[in-house]
Amino acid sequence: MTRRPGLDPAVASVRLAVRRALEPYAVDRVVLVGLSGGADSLALTAAVAFEAPRLGLRAASVTVDHGLQGGSDAEAARAAALATSLGLDARVVRVEVGTDGGPEAAARDARYAALHTTAEELAAAAVLVGHTLDDQAETVLLGLARGSGAASLQGMAPVSDLDGVPLLRPLLGLRRETTRAACTAEGLEPWLDPHNADPRYARVRARERVLPVLEAELGPGVAEALARTAEQLREDAEAFDEMIDETIEDLVEHAEAGISVSVAALAANPAALRHRIIRHVVASEFHQSLTRVQTLEVARLVTDWAGQGPLDLPGCRARRVGGRIEFAAS
Repeated sequence: MTRRPGLDPAVASVRLAVRRALEPYAVDRVVLVGLSGGADSLALTAAVAFEAPRLGLRAASVTVDHGLQGGSDAEAARAAALATSLGLDARVVRVEVGTDGGPEAAARDARYAALHTTAEELAAAAVLVGHTLDDQAETVLLGLARGSGAASLQGMAPVSDLDGVPLLRPLLGLRRETTRAACTAEGLEPWLDPHNADPRYARVRARERVLPVLEAELGPGVAEALARTAEQLREDAEAFDEMIDETIEDLVEHAEAGISVSVAALAANPAALRHRIIRHVVASEFHQSLTRVQTLEVARLVTDWAGQGPLDLPGCRARRVGGRIEFAAS
């Protein structure tokens, strides 16, 4: 009797993560995978191709061609062909990458816009992307280096919102070495993006230089520790958000061309909650994010009022009028 070989552990780990992510979604719907052709997204795509039909779901993939290097169209076509061979409805979308925020941010914005557009065209129940624990660790490390605050250190959430479409990251608990091993076990050859080895990019330097030094000097487990930090900070942020939701209606009133917040109520709250309320008001009303310096300047209108004039903020202006802080569109 011939004994069947067992399922490769790496393949099993990726499939299990994908199955758990997809289980909440209704049958007879489409799920869309963002496939770059790299090991992470390729392992994810293979797992979705296996798991989706078993959950009554149909699977599609989209490969975004950023056009940033020669031969990108051929690599995108190769990735789509791989997806087709796995049984997915595969497509390629060419995008124009702008310059806002630098090359990495501009490419990311263009990519997510293409994912959202394709998801809407397919009426997709969810979009899946292949970020791993290593990506999470790099994100937290970069946020820490930039002093971006708790919001940045929360990293990427397993489930977030892509303009109304659930964005799933099933592989956040898996290391990059697992996705590479899964591709090898399934005979899938990933694309090695030259940009992922280009030291001009901060994320590449964090990956290739900083994290290895931290592992060497502090011992193994640094990436896992950074990912745990992100998870803990997300839990804290959720608790703060609940507190804000419970109290915000008592603090806020609509004002001419904007919104106003009670000075006394803001002053009565701890600084951490006061700052979050200020950022929440600006983000929800004007769809802008405040830096810490900007947040502290607004807070001074509450705690250190000396008659200072209006503050120019992203998308709005803040000023103190009697016992209230008014935010109005700029």
